[in-house]
Amino acid sequence: MSAPERSDGAFWDVLRATTQSRIGLGRTGDALPTRRVLEFSAAHAAARDAVHQPLDVDDVATRVRELGIGDPIAVTSRAADRGEYLRRPDLGRVPADLSDVPTVPDADVAIVLADGLSPKALTDHGAALARAILDALPPDVTVARPVIATQARVALGDHVARALGVRTLLVLIGERPGLSVADSLGIYLTHRADPEDFAVGVTDAHRNCISNIHPPEGLGYADAARIAAGLVVGARRLGRSGVDLKDTSRAELGEGTERPALG
Repeated sequence: MSAPERSDGAFWDVLRATTQSRIGLGRTGDALPTRRVLEFSAAHAAARDAVHQPLDVDDVATRVRELGIGDPIAVTSRAADRGEYLRRPDLGRVPADLSDVPTVPDADVAIVLADGLSPKALTDHGAALARAILDALPPDVTVARPVIATQARVALGDHVARALGVRTLLVLIGERPGLSVADSLGIYLTHRADPEDFAVGVTDAHRNCISNIHPPEGLGYADAARIAAGLVVGARRLGRSGVDLKDTSRAELGEGTERPALG
């Protein structure tokens, strides 16, 4: 059935309330209305700023320190600056120096907070999301000292996990900004049978991703943490992560069951 014709725009107003996508923008002659053009330009500028804005490591470290799992360790990739990071993704996957990262053989999980393609996302959501994850993890799961990584891609975390000596890695990283959201955070989980297995052969098929974390519009901290904690437990039970590991948290809650508040 085709949508009813509404000259007052009420039809599009209802749909716009359900999405951040640009729909039903209207028209002035053969062009978009000036207001819509300015909105697009502002969104584009926000996305560019989110990509190029350097991470304030000291600010993030101060808030991460309050999590109570140790003083955060700062590492960086081999990308010398933001420009090289964007031009050379390969350099963002390799650490410049991990000599300050201690081996923690009795830790189960490592949390790496990485700037990624949106340092703003890590600034806005990183510490709060990490707090929610710590609250959601089972009490018998031990967590290593947190690591803050700059000019970082997801795979940089593999080197950190190997250096720490853990088998389960959670990388909280700024996602590529779009024209609707500039501060979305993602979680990448990787589990290996042995910490040395992080050295070679890890591909995206070995990872699980929870994306679009940016409350209040996107996925909230509690829901994201609940899924991450479930994946950690599942990966430890299965002995691996990636395509064989599924998120069963919604099924375990039951159809129509209210989700518990975490954290």
